[in-house]
Amino acid sequence: MTDTPHQVDLSTCDLEPIHIIGRIQSFGWLLSFSSDWIINHVSLNCEALFGAPARDMVGLPATQFLSPDAMHDVRTRLQVLSGAGAVERLFEVDLLGDGRLFDMAVHISGRSYVLEIEPHEGGRRRDFVSYVRPMIDRLRQSTSIEQLCASAARHLRGLTGFDRVMIYRFEGDGAGEVVAESLNGMVDSFKGLHFPASDIPAQARRLYTRNMLRIISDVNDPTVAIHPATDPNGDPLDLSMSGLRAVSPIHVEYLRNMGVKASMSVSIMRRGKLWGLMACHHYAPLTLSYSVRTASELFGEFFAYLLEQKETDFALEQRSASMRLHDEMMARVAAGGSMLEGFEDFSESIRRVIPFDGIIGWVDGRFVSHGATPGEAEFSELARFLNTAGASTVWSTDAIGAVFAPAQAWGDRATGLLALPVSRSPRDYIVLFRREQLREVKWAGNPEKAIELGPNGARLTPRKSFELWKEERRGHSRPWTEEERLAADALRVTLLEVVLRLADAAHEEREQATRQQDILIAELNHRVRNILNLIRGLVTQSKESASTIDDFAEIVGSRIHALARAHDQVTQKDWTPSSLYDLIRTEAAAYASHSADRVVIDGPDALVAPSAFTTLALVFHELMTNSCKYGALADSRGTVTITLDRGDDGSLEIDWREADGPPVKTPTRRGFGSTIIERTIPHELGGSASVIYPPEGMKALFLLPADHIASFETPTASEPKPPVEVPSAADLAGALQDGIALIVEDNVIIAMEAEDVLRGLGFNDCRIAGSVRTALEIVEGGQVSFAMLDINLGKDTSEPVAQVLLERGVPFIFASGYGERSLTTGPFKAMPVVTKPYGEREVRAAIGRLHRR
Repeated sequence: MTDTPHQVDLSTCDLEPIHIIGRIQSFGWLLSFSSDWIINHVSLNCEALFGAPARDMVGLPATQFLSPDAMHDVRTRLQVLSGAGAVERLFEVDLLGDGRLFDMAVHISGRSYVLEIEPHEGGRRRDFVSYVRPMIDRLRQSTSIEQLCASAARHLRGLTGFDRVMIYRFEGDGAGEVVAESLNGMVDSFKGLHFPASDIPAQARRLYTRNMLRIISDVNDPTVAIHPATDPNGDPLDLSMSGLRAVSPIHVEYLRNMGVKASMSVSIMRRGKLWGLMACHHYAPLTLSYSVRTASELFGEFFAYLLEQKETDFALEQRSASMRLHDEMMARVAAGGSMLEGFEDFSESIRRVIPFDGIIGWVDGRFVSHGATPGEAEFSELARFLNTAGASTVWSTDAIGAVFAPAQAWGDRATGLLALPVSRSPRDYIVLFRREQLREVKWAGNPEKAIELGPNGARLTPRKSFELWKEERRGHSRPWTEEERLAADALRVTLLEVVLRLADAAHEEREQATRQQDILIAELNHRVRNILNLIRGLVTQSKESASTIDDFAEIVGSRIHALARAHDQVTQKDWTPSSLYDLIRTEAAAYASHSADRVVIDGPDALVAPSAFTTLALVFHELMTNSCKYGALADSRGTVTITLDRGDDGSLEIDWREADGPPVKTPTRRGFGSTIIERTIPHELGGSASVIYPPEGMKALFLLPADHIASFETPTASEPKPPVEVPSAADLAGALQDGIALIVEDNVIIAMEAEDVLRGLGFNDCRIAGSVRTALEIVEGGQVSFAMLDINLGKDTSEPVAQVLLERGVPFIFASGYGERSLTTGPFKAMPVVTKPYGEREVRAAIGRLHRR
């Protein structure tokens, strides 16, 4: 017959009932009593303490054995007990009324109160709890988590006197590693060693989360039984919160194999979960006073707080680095760059936040790589696999070959993978790679334990050797940490925004030519009409100053030519601000070519807005022609000095002075030319004009407001866009009062703000939907008259809702947090978009554009 090996489930060890073991360690005594103080359990060593047979104490009132002072203290502690997971401590209690002092602890176990008693430490009393504060102050000075753990181990060893104190951190699978330790110099080091999950079974880890401190004073202690073993209902006494609870035989065997005679553990809790242990070993029996253990437990709680603080500080540093990367990516796009242009520099920016060995950009079918990565054909196959891993989340593994078999072919280049999808459809990625890292795991002995039969069936026996046992792990990269995955997810959102902006920019460029042509046609039509009206006015007004047909033609022609020259100057600058110097020189060259050297311009050059340029052209034309006919330039010695000056408010002051010409007289009749000089700037430009005629030469002073002056330097800014027409709420209210206003927004705070805005514009019935499905139900079930759609709804977009509204002829506008349009192509290209954060004015303007359509 063939022997069949026992199939051992690792959970077999987890089934050991260590919390109802029915025994306590012999350095203390235990009583359990009901709410009416009737004793229902005792440890059998109570006879030595109370002088009565332990079994005979069961069923008697506790008041027969405890002194009145002790009863008072216990009652007081029971009053403040907060629940089944709490333990109250009492120190220096005269338990029997004979002057002997004891330390006690009381807690609730089911329907019983459990009283644990220990001898009080004799001699001079030391307040060990007061030691904790200076110990914590020293821990605060640690600059890293590693230094914090090492300092904690050293201070706890100083407090307790154990030979070895370790900081033991649990891993995700329940195994653990000694990350720091403090030794007395005579024992072996366990630092860096790993222990399998079976060394600390699951039920032991669960107890560590409830009872923060566990002491074993002597592994060879025969321990003391609790009588009776069960209550009348057949249930044993639950000792989960007991400090005296005896030790599992399996654990005793484990410690004996290790050579340890006494041990203690202090739980390290982080956000309600067991992070690790402060594990203490001693190579001789060691009984710690209750006050030392209480101080140790308090020290462990403070250490856990500092540990969480250090980890949070590190996470905040990572988050700050992610934000800096976000700003850098946005600046790259704002400067007109592409995500895949300068990919090497782009990669280095990411590497500062998330270390990697290789990176691939896969955007719009374009493949760009840097460092150790698979090739383009290999990645094309991998991309199809990534499409199945989820398009809107970061996906990572430290062993891609284990889940994607073709990756084993390029495992020498990349083993770990972190994929960031950067488009709504699963086709664009930034993927980070890490090389294989041969990881040598140092185990405290062979983690594969022997199997033996026990009272609970086949179980794993404790190892008998704790000598270094090395395991080499292949096919894995350095793992991606939680902080790195969080940083990658933040980067994914940033890159998604980059892609959207780049796509919008490309779309905008494609449509810019069409829009520009429409604008130019409209602008041309407007300007042609204005010019025709202006010429008509010139013709009408010029006839009064002309004595003959030829004079009339000359006057009208010169003025039209002046306008043409000004128009040419503006159009040559692409309708941007133009130089006043050039305008004056052009007029001088046209009408005073023989005396242009006697026209002197002084002061800074003013760059005049196109809207004011033709007006100034007419004024200078009249000034120049008058000077050539009647003023300083009519004489061979006369001069004209034009001084330009910048006012404190950015305005332009023009000082025209004529000298050394024929004597000047004040004109007796005001012709059209004088009217242009004196009235045009005040009337059309909101400035001022002053003209005087002293005998030595005419003087004129003009002031142009700052809003007509772009700069006193070479202009670089383009023509400002016309202001957006924003209708008032009263103008819109009449058209908006009827029907339902649908708000599609997945952020409830923003949705409520949008509702307030729309109600202020006259909507009485506003409905909010956070998803496409809810929005479509509202559209189907009610008379929706207007909708405001957030473009991006997390994993979805509002495009299906927009399509239904478009088919039904319901007006709507988009809202976007990406800064530009992202759904305004195809049938939605004419729909107004408001950019978050928006206010009532932006919404009114968008609705106004909608109504004008």
